[in-house]
Amino acid sequence: MTTSDKLAETALQIGAIQINTDDPFTWASGYRMPIYNDNRLLLGNAGHRLAIAQGFQSLLKAQNIEADVVAGTATAGIPHATTLADLIKTPLIYVRSEPKKHGRQNQVEGLLKNKQKVLVIEDLVSTGGSVINAVQAIRDKGGEVQHCFCIFTYGFDETEEKFAKCKCQLHALLTMGQLINFAKESGKLTEPQINLLHPWTQDPFNWGDNHGFPPKY
Repeated sequence: MTTSDKLAETALQIGAIQINTDDPFTWASGYRMPIYNDNRLLLGNAGHRLAIAQGFQSLLKAQNIEADVVAGTATAGIPHATTLADLIKTPLIYVRSEPKKHGRQNQVEGLLKNKQKVLVIEDLVSTGGSVINAVQAIRDKGGEVQHCFCIFTYGFDETEEKFAKCKCQLHALLTMGQLINFAKESGKLTEPQINLLHPWTQDPFNWGDNHGFPPKY
């Protein structure tokens, strides 16, 4: 079983990823979506945390990526960045969503030296705006960022365009396409459910209207 299949199996089993095409979830935007991701549930098991860090370590080796520092995005990326930094013995920093309003007004917390190669860790990448903000904050402090790792990404076209524009490569342990393939091969979802998920990946924000689930607000 591949790393992505193992993660898909675990996430579905503990409810970190839930799929419901009959009664879709309401996201913060109000849009009705057939999937909900809560990677915080993966924090409740030491084995799950280690498996994620080892998956990231394997990505580093496979992609031949050098990292002087590991950076976690606040808040969800911090625990996984911490586990990975401990595993590969590098310094750790974290990035706030915005600078503090008091004190030194830092957005990047921790020791970062000029031109150090920084690997950014996020738990979930949807449209990519928040993690790209973190990448830019690190670059503004003198760090060099060319790669971002995440546990799961929906793989929206908009996201890929944003990462290409900021010249940062996104690497995921599990993508929406891999999740759908696993769910199909393992019998976790029916063929009609899978047929509803495919159009969502192409046009997520109109999916609800197209299938009789208008936004709630």
